[in-house]
Amino acid sequence: MNPIRVLLADDHALVRAGFRSLLEKLGVQVVGEAENGIQVIHLVETLQPDIVLMDIAMPELNGLEATTRLVQQFPAVRVVILSMHATVEYARRAVRAGAAGYLLKDSSAAELDLALRAVARGETFLSPRISKFIVADYAASVPPAATPLDKLTSRQREILQLIAEGHSRKEIAERLNISVKTFDTYRAQLMEQLDIHDVAGLVRFAASVGLV
Repeated sequence: MNPIRVLLADDHALVRAGFRSLLEKLGVQVVGEAENGIQVIHLVETLQPDIVLMDIAMPELNGLEATTRLVQQFPAVRVVILSMHATVEYARRAVRAGAAGYLLKDSSAAELDLALRAVARGETFLSPRISKFIVADYAASVPPAATPLDKLTSRQREILQLIAEGHSRKEIAERLNISVKTFDTYRAQLMEQLDIHDVAGLVRFAASVGLV
């Protein structure tokens, strides 16, 4: 049986090194590493891993936004979110983004192994500490209420994250290959939809919802 091929995505080199060592001990093949969501998408296209082990909080493009794009562009690749956030809201957002798994960073090696094997078989794996809340959502057949962040498009959320990270208008326009005028239009739309009318307010909002 061929080993599971995994792409590691985390913005901390020491964290990636630790997980690489652990995964190799579990017989998993680590085919590459990424430090932000943009790199993840590029590496998935070239390396075609079976699973992406994805941190949520990464610069430029966070793990949830990267997951949304991966699910759309590479449906055969499965994503397991690896997070320190043991909150149901993050797990709900991960499930809505299309993640096949949600695992806490303080999980045991045995749980990590179990998660990867389950996801590789086409199953879904949720850390036991948050799975009961997700199951309750489905049992009630009532989708969680949409948040202001949910109402934004993927591009709007990406721009909001870049603004909150302190990038300038010109830097963001160049990074996204758009004109400064187009960026200004996106920013104006963001402010209107969120009813926030200054950049400092956008930064505070992005921080409050965990986008940065």
